[in-house]
Amino acid sequence: MYFFGKRSFSAMFVVAALAAYFFNSSECVAQAPAVQPIPMATEDRVQSQGWWPTKGSGPREEFVGPAECAKCHSTEATSWAKTPMAHASAEPKDSEILRGQGDLTFHTASFSYEINQTGQETVYSVSDAKNTITQPLLWAFGLGHKGQTYIYQRNGAFYESRLSFYKTLRRLDITTGHLKETPGDLDSALGRRLGPEEAQRCFGCHTTASTANNHFNPDRLTPGVTCEACHGPGAKHVTAMQAGKIEKGRQSVLNPRRLSAVASVDFCGACHRTWGDVIQAGITGVANVRFQPYRLENSRCWGRGDARLTCIACHNPHAPLVSDTAAYDGKCLACHRIAGANATREKSGKPCPVGRENCVTCHMPQIDMPSMHAPFTDHRIRIARPGDPYPN
Repeated sequence: MYFFGKRSFSAMFVVAALAAYFFNSSECVAQAPAVQPIPMATEDRVQSQGWWPTKGSGPREEFVGPAECAKCHSTEATSWAKTPMAHASAEPKDSEILRGQGDLTFHTASFSYEINQTGQETVYSVSDAKNTITQPLLWAFGLGHKGQTYIYQRNGAFYESRLSFYKTLRRLDITTGHLKETPGDLDSALGRRLGPEEAQRCFGCHTTASTANNHFNPDRLTPGVTCEACHGPGAKHVTAMQAGKIEKGRQSVLNPRRLSAVASVDFCGACHRTWGDVIQAGITGVANVRFQPYRLENSRCWGRGDARLTCIACHNPHAPLVSDTAAYDGKCLACHRIAGANATREKSGKPCPVGRENCVTCHMPQIDMPSMHAPFTDHRIRIARPGDPYPN
């Protein structure tokens, strides 16, 4: 894995990072890293055998599509269709934001932007006092719960639009990660070029089967994060199940519930950023609040990796996100006891002396990320006191 020399990290940095993960006295329970599984960077996970999100090694002909999966898994397919993952990408003509907002405009002192419909195309343009560059948009990435960013192609390369649509603003603004400084030319003002590997990763997390046979080919992708993005290509599974070979069929796709706690969180972290991904990228400050697996694994509750605290312990990936804070109380009480109750082996967590309900409102605070114009639930579970600095 990258911690051990595959990248340019020094040995001292590696030891310090792992020590901080396992032995932080204020936030983590002390562990013995030599015998415990540790989080891995996604690029290391995908090197192992078996399916993993964004792996891209499955043969193109073995992807059957979500409609085939729905023939037997209709309940999951129906609820999945309402999830943000199902709508993680869309062609502009299918984007509810682009259809519902009409023409979108944005102006700075130096440039004027427009996104509008021109015949069958959605066109994105930037102008200065003299010239205009126009590009048809190819993809809208993100359902828009927070925002939606646009992908276009220019001179054979993929680009990320400099502007995104933000739900709270109900308008366009600078895409997160782009510099606020005025670009030096129209090309830079329009957007940011994605390198081949970055483009492959972006499509890998917003679409299904954009990479197959280890070859990136977005012309043959399936929009959104579908069944096979997480469970792997389904052709062998379908064939075996139709032949009545039930156990063979079950073994032909990945069931993430069989993963260890650490691997389970890394599984979701393939797109939401694992602890290893964030450490490797050196992302610090409030910008990392978006990376729930990293934040979760920095919690004292996480300890050695507790199956009661994985992503899927609280969130059903086949169903829309539950927004009722009280609905998560039962998850907290799987480990913590109510004040006055005796501790048990299962419920060894300390009781809260303040409240008995809506635990997440105090222990998983909402953190504003200015560039996203929206708050994120911080998954670093802790006692969050007013005025405390953001724990990195």
